[in-house]
Parts: sequence; structure tokens; C-alpha cells
Amino acid sequence: MAWDPKGIREKARRDYESAWLETAKLLRAGGRFMAWPRAGGGKPHPVCELIQRLRSIFLSYGFEEVLNPTIVPDAEVRRQYGPEAPVILDRVFYLAGLPRPDIGISREHVEKITGEIVPGAGPGLIEGLKAIFRAYKEGRVEADDLVEEMVKRLGIRPEQATAILALFPELATLTPIPTRLTLRSHMTALWFPVLAALQDKRPLPIKLFSIGLKWRREQKLDESHLYDSHVASLVVMAERISLEDGEELVRAILADLAEAYGNRALEEARFVVKEATSKYYAPGMEMEVFVRHGGTWVEVGDIGLYSPVSLANYDIRYPVFNAGLGVERLAMILYGYEDMRLLAYPQLYAEVEFTDEQLANMIGVGDRPTTPEGLKLAEAIVRAAEANKDLPSPCEILAYEGPLMGREVRVYLYEPEPGVKLLGPAALNHVCVEDGSILGLPEPRGVDTGLRYIDAIAMKAAREVEEAAREGRASVDLRIKMAKRPSDVNIAVDDVARRYITSRRKRIEIRGPVFVGIRAEIS
Repeated sequence: MAWDPKGIREKARRDYESAWLETAKLLRAGGRFMAWPRAGGGKPHPVCELIQRLRSIFLSYGFEEVLNPTIVPDAEVRRQYGPEAPVILDRVFYLAGLPRPDIGISREHVEKITGEIVPGAGPGLIEGLKAIFRAYKEGRVEADDLVEEMVKRLGIRPEQATAILALFPELATLTPIPTRLTLRSHMTALWFPVLAALQDKRPLPIKLFSIGLKWRREQKLDESHLYDSHVASLVVMAERISLEDGEELVRAILADLAEAYGNRALEEARFVVKEATSKYYAPGMEMEVFVRHGGTWVEVGDIGLYSPVSLANYDIRYPVFNAGLGVERLAMILYGYEDMRLLAYPQLYAEVEFTDEQLANMIGVGDRPTTPEGLKLAEAIVRAAEANKDLPSPCEILAYEGPLMGREVRVYLYEPEPGVKLLGPAALNHVCVEDGSILGLPEPRGVDTGLRYIDAIAMKAAREVEEAAREGRASVDLRIKMAKRPSDVNIAVDDVARRYITSRRKRIEIRGPVFVGIRAEIS
């Protein structure tokens, strides 16, 4: 059931707590409205698919997977980059936190709380509130637990707790205080401390990989730049390892990907020595990896041998090879995308496209019976309609006789007008999707939804008979003549499908001379 977002926002603007409480009635805590069959048909994200493939490839070469922290003190970057660190730190996101203020409770606060928010509350509640605020200031109560703590310890309702907090503007006007912590912009920032911790605990070579997000404060977001993207990073620490060894490994990984995806461009990757080497790599020991895509060479990775100076800052005694592959860049090539935003966030950037099959899945029956007997009644109506569709009128036939919700019902199909047939020409039309349009057709064409007008009409009739039986009524008469829209024959089209079809100037034509009469006698 859809609700009115604009109306809800207006209510919340006037009185948030009241709107919060009132709109809860729009939701259901009980009842079964969904089925959860394990029928498959889910859709993975291409980036996640590629990550899984890369994991399998790295593991096949004997690498151990590790999880590296995402929050990095900027001191680590300075240790690794030396004099280049300020330039690198310009690209990182620093973290900030909100201070925990001293919250004083004035006489006016007390009067407001005990007089309006919690009428009749005594001094005990105010003392309890002061204790909670002290615990919050000292870090013994987390901010996201504050309301719950007030409800539990003060014996008040959640809306009263939030109303009390609203009295203290110092909570709403806090200014974030920067820290020296950053979101990792390179997986490299974590490899140095990890390898330092492991070099005397593991035999060489140590081969590790980690796949995860990195964040960079890009100056612009476009088809090839995002604030956050995934990197597949590996390191090898060995007594002896050359840049040529590392290049051979990365070429083998790219060849495995080329075979898995049927994309030979990866096998023709170019490895180019970088002229201006990053300071955590040794001079002349850093290479950029390029793959041809759409007529241009796209950088997909960076490899190299760490500088002994940077390694010495962590007391690391052995050479380390590192490779980092941009997962989104590789996915653009392997899945044929030109814009990284469309690849990573299609739900935000991509134009919605539906196949006829997908549109067909968004078409269903409107009203339907709620009981097994009601379903049997609908099926009986359809059988009788099919068997007697050409019966000359005026005519009436018994379609169903039996129990329903503790009562006896007799259901008839009828046509009172002379010189026609029991069913109108369109009654047995099939609901189909063809080239993005929803059509009612005498014979199936395009994608058949499996629904006919008569099927949906029978469902509606059965539902109305159920409701009449429940309410104690003695009869039902449903007469459908000309259909001009889907709802006339109890066909429901999802709003998403409607908007999609109309935006592309396609058609929804569920119409025609149906002329179906169904009546019921209930005793």
C-alpha cells in the first residue's frame, strides 16, 4: 500500500513526534504478505562478481587473504612517503568526531520536562537525567544508546526521551573536531605494518592479498573517478624477488581473467615504468599497467618494489613486491562499460531499462480470493466460461455450487441481451507484452503473462462473493461490459512499469468488449 510522502513530511514538520507515532499505523507487525521461495534468479553486482573471481585467482597462486583496517593514522602515510607525504595527504579524507558537551539542566528545563513532557515527574527523574548526561560525557553511554538509556532508566516513553533531548540545542549545534585518522587511500598504507608484524613469525616468502575499498578526495567525479572504489592488492616479501618476477605474476593474473571473461585485451596489457616514482617505491621500480579499452589505453593497476627507506621505517629487512589492481577499472573493460558511475551505481545513474519479460513480471491480478474455497470458485468460473463461451443469449449457466466460508453459494454466468453470446469477443483475450507495450490480444504474442481477462475477472468475482458471505449478504452481481483500462478487468500493472512504458511512449491497451456477467446466490 502506497502512502503520501508529501503529507507525511508536512505532518512531521509541524509535530515530528506525533507524525512518528501516527505513521506507525501504516505498517504491519503481523500477517503474511510475502512468500520466500528459493527459486534463484537473483542478480549479482558485476564488481562483486569480479572480486570473487580475483579472490579465486589469488588463492590459486598460494596467496593468503587478509582483512586490512580501513582507518589509518596519517603518521603511517608520513612514514611511507617521506617528503612526498603532504601531497599524498591532500587526497585523503580525514575523520572528525563530535565532541561530547557538558549538558546543564536549568530551572526552565526542569519546568518544561516535569510540566509538559513528563507531567508529574519528580526530582528523581531530573537526578536520573543528570546521571545519564554525565555518563554520556564520560563515554560510558554511546550517543546511539542515549534515548534507549533514558527510556530504561527514567521509565519514560521514546517520544518523551527525544522531546527532552530537543530542549538542549548544544546537542544539535556541535561542530566536528578533526582527528589525525584518515580513510585509507592506498592499501599500501596497511601493508607496511602488517609485514612488519609478520616478518619474524612466518617463513619467507610471505604472500598476502586483500580486496577492499579505498577512498580518495578526488577534485572531480566523472566517468573514471569516484570517491570510493575497490582495489585488489597483493604483496610478496621474499629474500630475493625482482620487479620482473612481479610483472610475470601480474601478467599471469590478467591472463587468467582474460580466459575467464573471454577478453583478450588483458593479455596485451602494457607495463610502463613510471617516470615520477612514488616515494614508497624505489626509484625506477614502479610500473603502471594499461589495458586497451574503447580505442584508448586505460590504467588498471600499479606495481613495484617498495623502497628500502620506507621499509626501514618499519624495521623490515627484506624486499617487498606490491601490486594493486583497480577492480572498477577492470570491470569496466570486462563488462563493456564506458562510465564507472553506471557500473558501480546503476541504481543512481543508469537509465532504467526493462525487457518484455521483466515487464510481464510486473503485471498481475488486482483483487483475488483469500480462501482455498474462493480459489476453487474462481477456477470453476473460468472452466464454465471456457466451456460455454459461444452459448447464444439470453442465457445463464451454473458455474459453481458448494460451500464457502460456512455458507452455501450458487454462482452463475449470464448474458441477458439477446442475439449475442455468453461471453463478449474480448473476454478470453491474453495479456501480453510486446516491444515494451502491454496489450490485450485474442492470441498470445510477444511475452504472454499467462493471464487472460476472464482469469482476472473470475478472481475478482470470487473475492466479492467471499466478502458478501463474510458480511452476511445474500447475493452478488458483477457485470463487466466494455473494458477501457486494466483495472476494468481486475488487471494490476505495477506503477514502475506504468511510468517506464509511458516515459517511452509505449502503450497499455487492455480494452475491448468483454461483456461478462457473474451473479451469486448465498444462503
